[in-house]
Amino acid sequence: MTKVVGLRELARNTSILDQFDYIDIEDKKTHEYKGVFISAKYAKEFKEMLERKLSDENQKQVDAIMQFSGIANGALRDIDTKDDIKREYAKRFSE
Repeated sequence: MTKVVGLRELARNTSILDQFDYIDIEDKKTHEYKGVFISAKYAKEFKEMLERKLSDENQKQVDAIMQFSGIANGALRDIDTKDDIKREYAKRFSE
């Protein structure tokens, strides 16, 4: 079950958090969405899912950067695959 509340209402009545699965928070004057509170029973599961998502996004960024590593200075010209480039890059910077 969900509910939309204002910040003031939540501050005055924190027991709302126990009654709903998640609560959307909005600024009642501007109707601007501010965020969400998640019930404690779902918090751990949500946190794990969010960590996986952020990790995947970070890995995609690293993969995109690694695709071009070494190209600028020509150091990795003879290496064929992305995995080989990653290994070579890790070897050079671990020393």
